[in-house]
Amino acid sequence: MTQERPFTYPDVGATRGEFPPGYHHFRIRRRIGSGRAVFEQAATRILAYAMQRETGIYAHATTPTAEPGTELTVRLGLGPIGVNAPCRVVYVLTEPNLRGFAYGTLPGHPESGEELFAVEYDPSDESVYGIVAAFSRPGAWYVRLGGPVVRLIQHWFAGRYVAAIRPN
Repeated sequence: MTQERPFTYPDVGATRGEFPPGYHHFRIRRRIGSGRAVFEQAATRILAYAMQRETGIYAHATTPTAEPGTELTVRLGLGPIGVNAPCRVVYVLTEPNLRGFAYGTLPGHPESGEELFAVEYDPSDESVYGIVAAFSRPGAWYVRLGGPVVRLIQHWFAGRYVAAIRPN
C-alpha cells in the first residue's frame, strides 16, 4: 500500500467557495461560445487535461481523465529550464451547468495552493464560460523572488487555459 503525499496547504477544497486569506487570489471567467454542445465539448476537454496539454505544461497523469485522487504532473519553465510540479485532483465538478476539476499542490511544486479549471453553461442565454480560479503563495524561494512577475505569468497562463477550450 502506498501512502499519499500530503498537500502543501491546509485549505484543501477551498476553490469551491470563498478563498482563504494569506494567499494571492485570482479568478477569470471568459465567454467561449454558446450552446449546450459547446459546453459539453469544453467539459470533456477540461476533464481530459486539454487546458494543460494545449498550453504545453502537461507532463503526466495517473488517470486518462480527472477524478478525485488523480496525481497530475505539470512542467513549468522554458525549454530545458523548468521544474516538474506535482498536483493531485481534489474534486471534480459534475453539475448540469458546471463541470471541471480542481487540483492542489504536492511537495515539490514551486507554489502552494489550489487551482480550479471549469466550464459553465448559462441556460438563460446559452452562453458558455471558461473559468480558471486559484489561490496560491510561493512554495519555493525562486517563486518568492519572482514576486509580481510570477503573478503576471499565472494570469497569462489562465487566459491561455481558457483559449484552449474554445471551439474551433
